[in-house]
Amino acid sequence: MAELSMCSSSTREQVSPEEERLAIRDFVISAEAHTKEGDAFYLITQRWWQQWLDYVNQDQANNMNDISSLSEHCDSVSSSDVKRPSVIDNSDLIYDTTSEDSTMGIELHDTLVEGRDYILLPQEVWNQLYAWYGGGPTLPRKVINSGLSQTGLSVEVYPLRLQLVVVPKGAHSTIRISKKETIGELHRRACEIFDLNMEQVCIWDYYGHRKHALMNDMDKTLDDANIQTDQDVLVEVLSNGSSSAFGGCMNSVQENGSADKETMSVLVEPSKSSLSIAGGLSASKGVSRSCSSELSQSQNFTSSVRELDNTYGVSGVSTRGVTGGLTGLLNLGNTCFMNSAIQCLVHTPEFARYFREDYHKEINWQNPLGMVGELALAFGDLLRKLWAPGRTPVAPRPFKTKLARFAPQFSGYNQHDSQELLAFLLDGLHEDLNRVKHKPYIKSRDADGRPDEEVADEYWANHIARNDSIIVDVCQGQYKSTLVCPVCNKISVTFDPFMYLSLPLQSTTTRTMTVTVFTCDGSALPSACTVTVPKQGRCRDLIQALSGASSLKHNEKLLLAEIRNHLIGRFLEDPLILLSSIKDDDHLAAYKIPKLSKNTIFLQLIHRREEQEIGNAQKSFGWKPYGTPLVSPISCDDVITRGDIQSIVHTMLSPMLRTERRGNTDISETSISVAASDPSCEFAASKAFTDSIESDMKDKDGNCLKTVTLSKLPLQLVDENNACIDLSVGEEKAIKLSSSSMSILVFVDWSCKFLEKYDTHYLENLPEVFKYGPVTKKARTEPLSLYTCLEAFLREEPLVPEDMWYCPQCKEQRQASKKLDLWRLPEVLVIHLKRFSYSRSMKHKLETFVNFPIHDLDLTNYVAHNNSSRSQIYELYALTNHYGGMGSGHYTAHIKLLDENRWYNFDDSHISAINEEDVKSAAAYVLFYRRVKNDDASVSNGAQSCAGHENNLPQK
Repeated sequence: MAELSMCSSSTREQVSPEEERLAIRDFVISAEAHTKEGDAFYLITQRWWQQWLDYVNQDQANNMNDISSLSEHCDSVSSSDVKRPSVIDNSDLIYDTTSEDSTMGIELHDTLVEGRDYILLPQEVWNQLYAWYGGGPTLPRKVINSGLSQTGLSVEVYPLRLQLVVVPKGAHSTIRISKKETIGELHRRACEIFDLNMEQVCIWDYYGHRKHALMNDMDKTLDDANIQTDQDVLVEVLSNGSSSAFGGCMNSVQENGSADKETMSVLVEPSKSSLSIAGGLSASKGVSRSCSSELSQSQNFTSSVRELDNTYGVSGVSTRGVTGGLTGLLNLGNTCFMNSAIQCLVHTPEFARYFREDYHKEINWQNPLGMVGELALAFGDLLRKLWAPGRTPVAPRPFKTKLARFAPQFSGYNQHDSQELLAFLLDGLHEDLNRVKHKPYIKSRDADGRPDEEVADEYWANHIARNDSIIVDVCQGQYKSTLVCPVCNKISVTFDPFMYLSLPLQSTTTRTMTVTVFTCDGSALPSACTVTVPKQGRCRDLIQALSGASSLKHNEKLLLAEIRNHLIGRFLEDPLILLSSIKDDDHLAAYKIPKLSKNTIFLQLIHRREEQEIGNAQKSFGWKPYGTPLVSPISCDDVITRGDIQSIVHTMLSPMLRTERRGNTDISETSISVAASDPSCEFAASKAFTDSIESDMKDKDGNCLKTVTLSKLPLQLVDENNACIDLSVGEEKAIKLSSSSMSILVFVDWSCKFLEKYDTHYLENLPEVFKYGPVTKKARTEPLSLYTCLEAFLREEPLVPEDMWYCPQCKEQRQASKKLDLWRLPEVLVIHLKRFSYSRSMKHKLETFVNFPIHDLDLTNYVAHNNSSRSQIYELYALTNHYGGMGSGHYTAHIKLLDENRWYNFDDSHISAINEEDVKSAAAYVLFYRRVKNDDASVSNGAQSCAGHENNLPQK
């Protein structure tokens, strides 16, 4: 990746924030009205976009992360002074690769989320911002038609990544191509890459290393052909007019998987657009970046061919007596959320029996609310593979393909909420398998004083008349909802179905934050402080906590800053900034500075080191920022010279100066000396440098130490024109301080020789605000009972103002009180622990440990239907876990094989046995309980015979 220029001598015509705001607003409004297929949109890092919004529209009450909101919120600009953003820096969106393979271009990170990591800008907006600010790299993407009707528009951020496999040559290539490109264009590009003639080539959909369809309709798009990213495409070279050369070369591919393979990586752009995409399109996981990864891909090709007999085998065949149900799912790229939910459903006994028999007769092919049976077929096929003998992990690509087609929110490789996917799956499978082909219209009646049993049965019968499937049989229950009008006391009772229970957790009110504290007077080394603050607090709460933890003096104050890419991203000077806007994986620094007058600016000392070529210590690429910047205040009322900057920086660096015993006299001739650790030393800004100064100190044992003296520091000042000024010469020259800027930037370039005199490891590895570790039972605090969560869910409470109830008696909207009661419980009870709380712009996770029963979950006292004779005792058989924070977390599943009576941990493709006491943790997210029956001794998740399953289905 090309280095972004840190200094530039170019200047631009000054445009006021108001002029910038109005110009961009007009571009946005125009783009919203005229966007069409083929237009270019540009990715820009969300952080820079937010800084620009703050600059042109300084209303902190508005959270304008979305480009579409700009025109709505750009009508008021406050008078407070916000620093103008620096050059556009999209480096956090792309891989920092040093590959010289120019065909690979620029690769986007695989897990970017729009609105959180990047914003999509219309071409006119990007062009204007780029003209004003410069920077880059430029990341254009195309607008395509999307959706089932192909009438919607979307930006193709991640084009298809395909593996072209040539037989019998054995060559392969990785390409990028738009899913709206035609099969004919894919033919042409493949022939161009491998130097083949169109007449001698057949191209096959080679998904899973099996021939699925001959791709000979040249006008058909890859999207219409159902080609998916990361799949294989077979380029079959016909020999001497033969109709197929594949049969004779497959064995050689299997036997010589990695032999004589030619690896290429190219980018294929949509031909319909004339826009040249700088640096190419994005890349997904698995792109060949080294010889070792190429070898791995070749080996995977061989193993995948050999896996076909296992993954596509008949479920009734046994191999070596291996127990079924212990097959993992490959992670396709952040698909752990999907894998964990699927494993829990697959190991639900009723589903395992149902989908391994002939369920096709129950598929509802005409249901407009369903997926024409495709989701049910894909899930059934995947379930059979997971229950087949053997333990070779299965790649769930066909299932993910169907999922992405019918639920675009789960497409791509972003992390998603496992419970949201589970809710979609259960609902989608129900509609695909709904036995009701024509749903009757039924109007529900209010209770009007009738017995609850009569009303509940009526509601349930009405529900079953429209919804009757294996999902309803197994997972759906019914609860009683009672609304009471606060004015007329009108009581409304309804009985509604539920698929799962979402139970609230008692939210913790505090948050732990780690901040590294630095001094500017050379009095102490940096130190990390961990404090506890209110979770919904503000920056003033964090500063107050840090002041006590860092022993702040009465004449000092703390300046908070957010560190990004070894630079100061922003100063958190406003005490009212919400702490919720600071993420756990952010990096914060706090600088101790004197309580000075307001007429000061801050000197930001940015550390840089030489970036060198691997294996060649003499040749370097240049200087690259590293470590943590240091900050020191400078008075604007004084004349500051270059020599003064040298002295100030010496003071800031003095705690890291290496000290030596008195006997060593290796001192440079022209130098400056500073005390390394004496807090009483005051360093005045000097007007000139003397040849050498020495300072004697004593260590804790009374031994006399002498500081190592140094030559002038290699400093460069960034002036107001972004030009770099060498501060090692002309020490008497005055520095021009900009009145409009709150900071000046000074680079210190750490050469290898310079690093021998200072110990800079204190500036490296700045800790995150909160570092997640593995969740263990030792970390539990204030155990919360699952029963307590259920009681909170059932507790009577007033409706929120946004969800008012229309009282039929008052004929007005009322804030009624609502009470829920469980009435009819399903055979499989799914309980969702609401760990994630949502605000307008943030998503928080609760790490509360919930003490849930593994055996004997007794819900008898929570069921309002007293006349029910069914057992209300449940046993846990599966659960999903979520570890870590939002966006960067990981999902696993704990599942009990009922026929073995043993628990296993399903971590994507890795499966391991665990003890029952390890099942409970603060990571538990979705719990799966099954009703305890008298004949449970013979129950299996699905590995045993399916005969007679119809008699085991729950009766409605």
